[in-house]
Amino acid sequence: MTLTDQRLSPGRARPALPTVDLSDDHLARVRDALAATAEEYDRSAEFPWVPLQVLHDAGFLRLGIGPAYGGTTLTAVDAVRVFGALGAGDPSVALIAAMTVFQHAQQSATPWWPEDLYASVVADSLDRPVLLNAVRAEPEWGAPARGGLPSTTVRRTADGWVLNGHKGFATGSEGLAYHLVWAATDEADPLLAHAIVPAESPGIRIEKTWDHLGMRATSTHDVVYTDVEIPFENFRGTRHSELPRELSAGSPTGLAIAALYVGVGRAAQRFFVRFAHERVPTSLGRPIATTERIQTVAGEIEAQLVGAEELLLGLASRFDTGDPDAARRAGVAKLLTTRAATTAVQTALAAIGNPALTRHHPLERHFRDVQGARPHPPQDDAALLLAGRRSLDDLRPDPTAGDLS
Repeated sequence: MTLTDQRLSPGRARPALPTVDLSDDHLARVRDALAATAEEYDRSAEFPWVPLQVLHDAGFLRLGIGPAYGGTTLTAVDAVRVFGALGAGDPSVALIAAMTVFQHAQQSATPWWPEDLYASVVADSLDRPVLLNAVRAEPEWGAPARGGLPSTTVRRTADGWVLNGHKGFATGSEGLAYHLVWAATDEADPLLAHAIVPAESPGIRIEKTWDHLGMRATSTHDVVYTDVEIPFENFRGTRHSELPRELSAGSPTGLAIAALYVGVGRAAQRFFVRFAHERVPTSLGRPIATTERIQTVAGEIEAQLVGAEELLLGLASRFDTGDPDAARRAGVAKLLTTRAATTAVQTALAAIGNPALTRHHPLERHFRDVQGARPHPPQDDAALLLAGRRSLDDLRPDPTAGDLS
């Protein structure tokens, strides 16, 4: 019996999916394959099907599919390793892939898809890239992490639900197989959930609004949903009053996104090192890599990146061992590591000078791409606010302990 045949057999174990090679050597090969087309897609901002096919062929788009469907649980450490490597190749492609992998990982941890539909997604993922993403933000509303209710609505019909709304920042929009649209019913205490919307459904319109400084090939456009019909089982809402408050990036997901941008820092470092060895000013007569000034700059870049990687891998390991304090530190880890990645790129750019800003060198692209770390939740102010409140509460002096001076 094939995996496809078993779609209609809820609860039955699926055959094992092909093993994905996560060795350092293979990650480096895939990284280099993505890097080979990164400039092309940065310039055109076209949807990057070619490098996504590379990830599909390598099995990376199936990462996160759980053991119940023949996959293997993706550890937090491996998520950091994988997306650090992919981010060093092409962060736009890595981000699209991350959205898919995170949805598989969430389904593995807390299943919520209709059984038959998800089995179909897994089966199709063997044959072609099947891209998924949670489409949540709205142009007027902003990000869900900031609170509030979506304007996107679902209305019950005799046959299922009808979805209407306008979403923004839908990464992967043009290539998604399924849009997981955060929506609410029109009630005093509405039902909220992700509505599972097949991309071929009538009533979906992509508005090509994404024209950003960096991460240009992510296809993070607006999407308008007009009277989109979905089956009843594709929306299973929870009352707003019963939903737990979201804690952004308090999970390995946030660490993997941060690792992606640390990967951009590593890509910038590789260009810096190559430039330093190839640049031979006539006034010096030898490569600038031989000067103490450039060697010190190289050391600063390495220090920033090593610190970021060790923090991410260390915290990821704590997630994998079930340390309850790991989630509390994930937001600050995202802030610190993406700051370090940005500093590393800016340090390389400042040392090289004018050539670093020319478009036929990749460093200016890395500089643009690394700025994309800032909007990912938790944004810096939110991470600092939460960390500050926790520290003030956790370290609050005991009034019965006397004078602490």
